[in-house]
Amino acid sequence: MTTTAIPPEAKRAPATTPKRRPKRESQGPAWVFLSPWVLGATVLTLLPMAVSLYLSFTDYDLFNPPKWVGLRNYTQMFTEDPRYWRSVVTTLTYVVIAVPLQLALALVVALALKGMKRGKAFYRSAFYAPSLLGASMSIALVWRAVFNDGGTVDNLLGTGGWVNKPGFSLLAVALLTVWQFGAPMVIFLAGLQQIPAELYEAAAVDGAGKWRQFLSVTVPMLSPVLFFNLVLQTIQAFQVFTPAFAVSAGKGGPADSTLVYTMYLYDRGFVASHMGYASAMAWVLLVVIGVVTAVLFRTSRSWVVYASEGDR
Repeated sequence: MTTTAIPPEAKRAPATTPKRRPKRESQGPAWVFLSPWVLGATVLTLLPMAVSLYLSFTDYDLFNPPKWVGLRNYTQMFTEDPRYWRSVVTTLTYVVIAVPLQLALALVVALALKGMKRGKAFYRSAFYAPSLLGASMSIALVWRAVFNDGGTVDNLLGTGGWVNKPGFSLLAVALLTVWQFGAPMVIFLAGLQQIPAELYEAAAVDGAGKWRQFLSVTVPMLSPVLFFNLVLQTIQAFQVFTPAFAVSAGKGGPADSTLVYTMYLYDRGFVASHMGYASAMAWVLLVVIGVVTAVLFRTSRSWVVYASEGDR
């Protein structure tokens, strides 16, 4: 038997053409278009935040150079300032009153609008209008007149002016926020329109009434939208200022019953010229809002239902 020798050239691996690396697209145009936002975020947000953080560790009165005092502003805030804690309690009370009432009213109106066949666009715009006007000082002053002595509420209920009663003044401020339910209402209405009608038909076939359909179909399917509104309105409620300032004539009265956190921050910073102390208050508020938001996201896993993921 004879064997044929394999030539050395045949033993070599076939030559392969080296792969070319794809050209990396230039990111220059993207940065050009992003530059206004980056510049604005840096100059108008990040830089002021950094300056505010520095001032929170200083004694600064707006007229003299800041003096480094370390944690004195924070220790004074937590241990030596009773008005600070009154503002904290007032703000928490306001959040607990205003946010649930506003979301409940927004959901009720959204459910009513969903079932309307005529005039939906008109009523949707009419209910949304207070959200555009309510944050203005002029509307807040009108609200103060309505709840003042001899105002509309006094004439109808005979209870006297709410703005002059410590037990009712904060409720008057909260009702102004509840009146501005247009924004969450529009979001609820959009969410309701995305719920498939087949789910309600299946529930009706199973014998579920309107209330059972609301609890078993509407609430679970609307829970992501409800969570979104809850987070947004809670954050806004912690930062309330204009309604409380106008209703109390900038004093937080009577008896500090409307002294919300941001109003006391304004008083310390721009009235008493303790800008370092006010900066420390601002950073505490930022941390508290971050913690509350994180808690809401954490607890949402037990009650928010996402259609693409099922029950969480």
